[in-house]
Amino acid sequence: MSRIIVATHNPGKIVEIKEIINNEGYNILSAKEAGISVEAEETGTTFEENSILKARAVWEECHELVLADDSGLEVDALNKEPGVYSARYLGEDVPYSVKNAVIVDRLDGVPDEKRTARFVCAVAAILPNGEEIVVRETMEGRISYEERGKNGFGYDPIFLPDGYEITSGEMPMEEKNEISHRGKAFRKMWKILTERNVI
Repeated sequence: MSRIIVATHNPGKIVEIKEIINNEGYNILSAKEAGISVEAEETGTTFEENSILKARAVWEECHELVLADDSGLEVDALNKEPGVYSARYLGEDVPYSVKNAVIVDRLDGVPDEKRTARFVCAVAAILPNGEEIVVRETMEGRISYEERGKNGFGYDPIFLPDGYEITSGEMPMEEKNEISHRGKAFRKMWKILTERNVI
């Protein structure tokens, strides 16, 4: 069974990626599961740059097919914050319940039509020969007035996808993966890798 290594230490993300790809012919492993402990410093100014940095750092250790994503939340009324700093917003070890509460507080008094936001996901693949491929997808929506839902992770409980009155934190995983930024980006990448006979 061929290995695909995902440059992440986030167990929630690995579960989500396995659900999205759903391909039994491949052994999808986190970097940690593959015995690789290196972690790239996310010094990029875009999601694309950071996804490449993460994938490249792991690829240097194994020279196998490596996937990495960099994703985050852009809130229009907050000048697209937290953006590429989504994971580090307010500090490295601040729980998402606090981050979510701060974003909701900062939008106090902002009407529905100006609470627009999106999740962005850039997925990078480094092929065994070192070639890079990068794709980007988004999920548009708006910020809710309170945290709702225990599914997903991160900012899911305050994000209302367009066309829904429930947050992505209230959605069943399968439904969320159909419309999510990460679901769309990983499916697009999988299609490219398949068409190019990489997998």
